[in-house]
Amino acid sequence: MTRYYRYIIIALFGVMFVNCEGFLDTESYTDKNTGNFPTTTDDATQMVSGVYSCFYPPQDGVTSTYWLNALLSSDDCFGGAPYTDRGYQAINHLLCTNLNQYQSYWKKSYKGISRANMALANLDKLENEALRNQLLGEVHILRAYFYFELVQLFENIPLMTTVPETIDEITNYPLQASPDEIYGIIAYDLKNAIELMPSNKWDATVTGTGHLTRWAAEGMLARVFLFYTGFYNKENLPLMGDDYTITGSISKDDVVKVLEDCIDNSGHDLVEDFRSLWSYTNRATRKDFYLAKDAPEWVEDGKNKEQVMHIPFKTMSKWFTYESVYNSYRLTLGTRSDFSAGYLVNMFPMGHGWGAGPVNTKLYEEWKATEPNDMRRDASIIDLTTFDAFQFGTGNMMEETGYWQLKQCPISAVQEKNSDGSIKSCYVTMETSGEYDYGAIGSSEWFWAHGVDLTLIRFADVLLMHSELTNTPDGINRVRSRAGLSTVAYSDQTLRNERRWELAFEGLRWGDVRRWGIAEETLANQIGVSIYNRKQATTMKAQGVGFVERYKLTRGFRPLPFDEIELSNGVLKQNPGWDNSTIYNGWVD
Repeated sequence: MTRYYRYIIIALFGVMFVNCEGFLDTESYTDKNTGNFPTTTDDATQMVSGVYSCFYPPQDGVTSTYWLNALLSSDDCFGGAPYTDRGYQAINHLLCTNLNQYQSYWKKSYKGISRANMALANLDKLENEALRNQLLGEVHILRAYFYFELVQLFENIPLMTTVPETIDEITNYPLQASPDEIYGIIAYDLKNAIELMPSNKWDATVTGTGHLTRWAAEGMLARVFLFYTGFYNKENLPLMGDDYTITGSISKDDVVKVLEDCIDNSGHDLVEDFRSLWSYTNRATRKDFYLAKDAPEWVEDGKNKEQVMHIPFKTMSKWFTYESVYNSYRLTLGTRSDFSAGYLVNMFPMGHGWGAGPVNTKLYEEWKATEPNDMRRDASIIDLTTFDAFQFGTGNMMEETGYWQLKQCPISAVQEKNSDGSIKSCYVTMETSGEYDYGAIGSSEWFWAHGVDLTLIRFADVLLMHSELTNTPDGINRVRSRAGLSTVAYSDQTLRNERRWELAFEGLRWGDVRRWGIAEETLANQIGVSIYNRKQATTMKAQGVGFVERYKLTRGFRPLPFDEIELSNGVLKQNPGWDNSTIYNGWVD
């Protein structure tokens, strides 16, 4: 029925235009359209802002996003959350709560791609060459980002590269493309961005703080190359030409060159202290948090020279607004509390959240056994059982281990102290959007008061990717030196360990184990870990057919949204390993 309604609407508009053409001036003097928009700087910025709006996770479907799936699918975190919030547990067990679980992210990503296609087709109207090239580069990066996350999540996806011009193009569902074609357009976009965008230092971007840069494109190209060549066992990355057919390829040497350009010329660097990357070292929390008292102050978003690519969030959204711009990941990954003022005091500086992502105990133990003197471990993971007030099972929590990550969670701040210097009350959250904001106790505003940016690429990752591609230890040792660790010779295992420790809880482990071909063994590493389900001690167990078998069946890809398959009238084919038998209905002990 949907298709017929589309035809009716198009036909009606066609009649309207034909009947009006004879007696109306067809040039619009008040409305923006592709004939007169964009021509000014404000027009162009507005158009590109529309693409950026799809950079944020969908508010009605954070469990559908690639980033959260990558975090919870890996062996470093469990699903967690209350018993009734099964979506997080389903992700970890490579199952789904329903076959439309990923529809929100699918829709938002393709909305972003459509807007990017429109921008790329029209930004050439802008006369300011420097601004035009910068904005074109930003849009190329955004389209590449949308496609890269979609192809890692689903693999078999439609390819859309242009603005529809005919009724058939509007009404016919686009065909699923091959992975090579999708990676070819990603490479095309990133190559174009690198060639178009200036070599300004990271903090001197033409369009201002928070916008994407040439350096983001270079870092992303390396990540794409490593995943594609590793996962598909290929030597080069396919490259499309201007006609959107594969006409060439990008080699390892090409990628090494762009990484060296980023390392040598971007102005990006490692910050002095690893802890100052994370918001618990903010000036309102640091002095009262035992793990951060001797750390430098948080570098803050927009001032962080290590931040190569990030999603800039704000503290200005409300529940279920059309476009959510607060960091819903932090709310999702906060410790589950009883939402009392006493909890904040007794569990300082842990803020309230939904309880997803308890840390796998084996990560902490393996890290300690391999690098006992690595300060990053306790700067990244906190043992909640050391708090007298902590209790397993708050809010019917599942898959709890007692360990929690500190990088991506809400952080509280002291509001008032007792006469003896102990904490009397706390603000629910310490978040920032340029200046510090505090969520007041008892106010629902704290739900969306999460404005800390999500870093997608750090300079430390750039250094580690360079080491991996060149089989040299320089990047590894530069990262290790900051952590106070000794130098090492290069080996694949050393590189893999360093990526796991340095980049823990940043959404990269899942892609790494998949491209290295070790996903099955790392997933099996979760079985038998001591956990608590709704206050009851047990061990992590396979759900459904189990972690390893689920990975063999799906290769780590998720189900295409069922409604999209229906809408396509059979054009879209469901991914292997997904049907109604893979729906997760709750933990089976």
